[in-house]
Amino acid sequence: MLVAFASAWSSLALWYRLPLPEVGRQASAILFGLFGVWIIVALFGRRRFRAVLAFASAFVLVLVWWSAIKPPANGAWAPDVARQVTGEFDGDLLTLTNVRDFQWRSATDFTERWTTRSYDLNKLKSVDMFMSYWSGPTIAHVIMSFGFDDGRYLAWSIEVRRLSGGSFSPLADLFKNSPLVILAADERDVIGLRSNFRGEDVQIYHLRATPAAARLLLREYVSDANALAATPVFYNSLTTNCTTTIVKMMRVAGDTVPTDWRLVVNGYLPEYAYDRGALDTSIPLSQLRSVAHIAARAHDDGVSPNFSRAIRVGVPSPQDAL
Repeated sequence: MLVAFASAWSSLALWYRLPLPEVGRQASAILFGLFGVWIIVALFGRRRFRAVLAFASAFVLVLVWWSAIKPPANGAWAPDVARQVTGEFDGDLLTLTNVRDFQWRSATDFTERWTTRSYDLNKLKSVDMFMSYWSGPTIAHVIMSFGFDDGRYLAWSIEVRRLSGGSFSPLADLFKNSPLVILAADERDVIGLRSNFRGEDVQIYHLRATPAAARLLLREYVSDANALAATPVFYNSLTTNCTTTIVKMMRVAGDTVPTDWRLVVNGYLPEYAYDRGALDTSIPLSQLRSVAHIAARAHDDGVSPNFSRAIRVGVPSPQDAL
């Protein structure tokens, strides 16, 4: 089983990342796969130890090559992921550079706008989790948003930094296909794009958060963004993706993060958060879910300056939320 898994992984790695034309990548992947099959057959013969040694040597060479592949710092990125947000603190005053505030007219037609904004962390009052379902009920994109008492909301989205004209591929992105980017954006942009123009099922859930925990969570986002700006990392569909925010979400609730299958099949994160007490447990989860869908409210609003308030109408807050 170990040889089969290592052979399959190595073949896919060669297919996606070997710097050769498509025919060369395909041939290399097939040859390594056949080599793995030969090794498995040899394990049942008298030369099993030589077979193990041969496979181990080949696999180590693949790992050495793999470790040398580093994410690019520059590229012809798609406009909506072209810039990495960074932030600076002056006491409790946060200043963010490259906050995205695009004006979308369709999923492909937009006016590009990047801004510099300041936020007083003493005025931070809420933390919300958005679930944007783009491929059925099992998989969703997770966005965290911070609300301030002046009515502004700051959304954070961890995404694939794809090239212009490129697309998202969960399988390819397991094999160092694209870098990671952390976006800070206006909700009318990053939420409205998904609800009003991409037709995704976007849901909102208010989280339990003390002021101190909410400020800590926001500081962690800024720290991660600054680190990513200094040292790029690859997006990974399983280990380095939008769901890595769940660890931060549970810190807001003052909880640990036990191993759970819903951290991988992230469409069920609302159930996970409810079970861990991160949502309002004074009412049934079914009631929270019924009012979480923002599509009707978002379309009625039309991505106006009142968008953030409109999509929250009727959404209950935890009793101890700010």
